[in-house]
This record gives sequence, C-alpha cells and structure tokens, in this order.
Amino acid sequence: MSQATKRKHVVKEVLGEHMVPSDQQQIVRVLRTPGNNLHEVETAQGQRFLVSMPSKYRKNIWIKRGDFLIVDPIEEGEKVKAEISFVLCKDHVRALQKEGLWPQAFSEVAEKHDDNSNRQTQPELPAEPPLSGEESSSEDDSDLFVNTNRRQYDESEEESEEEEAA
Repeated sequence: MSQATKRKHVVKEVLGEHMVPSDQQQIVRVLRTPGNNLHEVETAQGQRFLVSMPSKYRKNIWIKRGDFLIVDPIEEGEKVKAEISFVLCKDHVRALQKEGLWPQAFSEVAEKHDDNSNRQTQPELPAEPPLSGEESSSEDDSDLFVNTNRRQYDESEEESEEEEAA
C-alpha cells in the first residue's frame, strides 16, 4: 500500500467513524508532547502519564495540546501507560456529550476549546479613520495588525515615561 493510500484510509477512519470508548478505554486530554511519538496526557481524575502513538498515526495525524484522545491501557508500562486508539475531533466530542459518555471534568475544557476555535482570528478594523489632521498616527496604534500567535503585553504609559527619564 502506498503512503498516500495509507494516509487516505487513516484520515477517513479518524474523521468519519463515531467511536464509543469501551470499559477498559479512557478519554484523556493532551497536556504536552515531549517528542519521540509520546504525549503527556491527563485523565478526568487528574492522573498524568505518557501515551504512545501507534505507527499508523505517525506522520498522518497531528495531535496538539488540548486535543482529546481515547487510549488503551498497557499493563507492562511504567512511564508509558497507554497507547492511543482514537483521536477525537469536535464532532466526536459533541456526540459523546449528547450520549452522556463525556467525563464531567472535561466539559468546561471542551467548551473553551470550541470557543477558541470559533473565535475570529483577525481583529476588527476601525470603521473610519480619524478626520482631524492634528492627531498623530504614530500615537494611535489601534489600526495596526495584531498577531494572535504572540502573547499581548500591556505597557502602561507611566512605566514607559519612567524608563525614558532614567
């Protein structure tokens, strides 16, 4: 099977199928990815451990911080205690919430995750530019593009005046 065909089948399986966790499986949230196809996750009870990504998902499905997974436990693992069996997308999370299978501890996190993805990525532009010629455009930076990928630091005028005086 070619790599493209394999990728097509894996993506179709993840996006199309509705998965219900069995008694042994758990729903977990990804906290970080230390590398080497390992992910640190947290259960609804607050337990943290590492999970491994099976080879069929590697280089085909990307998992990021805040995503939800269904994992199968591994008995012989000390550090790596589970293996990823399914990656949950927003539609899967909604379906599990409707069925009542979603952990209560993750309900708030899932709602925040949906709100962040639905938020506008571009800031709104001002309706009209100022008409008076006396105002300096360098003092008013509200019309500049805001990069949402960076943290926004608020700098007060008092701090900047103290730095200039020193």
